[in-house]
Amino acid sequence: MKKVELLAPAGDLDRLKLALIYGADAVYIGGKEMSLRSHASNFTIDDIKEGVQFAHSLNKKVYVTCNMVMHNEDKRNALTYLKELKKCNVDGIITSSLDLINLNNQYVGNEMHLSTQLSTLNLEAIEFYKNYKVTRAVLGRECSLKEIKDICLNTPLEIEVFIHGGMCSSYSGKCMLSNVMTLRDANRGGCAHSCRWKYYLYDGVKKINKKQEYFAMSSKDLCALKEIPALIKSGVASLKIEGRMKSANYLCAIVSAYRKCIDDYYSGKRMNYKYYYDLMSYGENRVTGHGFLHGEVTTNEQLFALNDEFKNAGDFIGIVRSFDPIDRIASVEIKNKIISKTEYVKLSAEEKPKKFKIKKMYFNDNEVNVFTVANKIVQIETKETFKPYDIIHAVK
Repeated sequence: MKKVELLAPAGDLDRLKLALIYGADAVYIGGKEMSLRSHASNFTIDDIKEGVQFAHSLNKKVYVTCNMVMHNEDKRNALTYLKELKKCNVDGIITSSLDLINLNNQYVGNEMHLSTQLSTLNLEAIEFYKNYKVTRAVLGRECSLKEIKDICLNTPLEIEVFIHGGMCSSYSGKCMLSNVMTLRDANRGGCAHSCRWKYYLYDGVKKINKKQEYFAMSSKDLCALKEIPALIKSGVASLKIEGRMKSANYLCAIVSAYRKCIDDYYSGKRMNYKYYYDLMSYGENRVTGHGFLHGEVTTNEQLFALNDEFKNAGDFIGIVRSFDPIDRIASVEIKNKIISKTEYVKLSAEEKPKKFKIKKMYFNDNEVNVFTVANKIVQIETKETFKPYDIIHAVK
């Protein structure tokens, strides 16, 4: 059996590298055009070239999203953009447009995957798109495990399913709330997450929510750690993590957890879900559920109150950029306040989380006790050994 692909999001070049280093087999990214995450950093053509070269050096893949709902003005540069992606040697495009599929087939020849925006939930739809030389279908998140298995058994196309991240309260992301309330079109990359706002709840004209308690209509985020064995047995080709707008810290924690889970399954080791969840807890997660994987959702998969929406993961302190093994000095790009002579946790792609203590800390060759300026580089002296792209995290 071909090993399942672990597919991670990347909002910029740095996060692309982090996702691949921490165990993703492939990443999906958005360019400056036709991407459904207009508020993500998104990649220039030069960024895409560099990202593809980095991924291919690790024998890994890069897919580019071309999945916005296209208006006439979006078509003007479509062919040129598809040709640029081909020159970048991307491993595929993810699209929801038949017009773009035809354009690609006629003039370019990029590998094509069907976006989840098409709400592909049945074999007939997959068979239809197979005729257009599509090689993979990303199923809508409304499919159950049984439906996923039936589809995998009866189609020659690769099947990709979401295993982690945000879930839309509307059907497969076809939401108009954001557009109506903020003039930000969710189907063109501008979702304002209106379902997660705090609302007053009325029964007729009577307001029924209590003071300081508000109503939301959001779904819990998806977490399918315990469903990974069933999905692999079903014949799924790719397991997809949502979150091109999520932080580097989130990516490293979530990718690490699923990487370990998948590898343990294939090696026949006992599935240590406590350890996987502990790894995951270092990322800034919303409250999670299993979505539609076990059938129709219940109130247990919905989030009607926002008071407990986020799980506290502690602070993401910074990313190690380099390490001098002689002087035991690590150069760290800071994201949150860091304090000398304090204990922190090192997250690494190759090791379990490990506590360490900072002996001394320097900025511009001057010793400092506290540093708070984001995206600046500080040097920390410690007994611990580091590698570039290790993550420093506050002790939970």
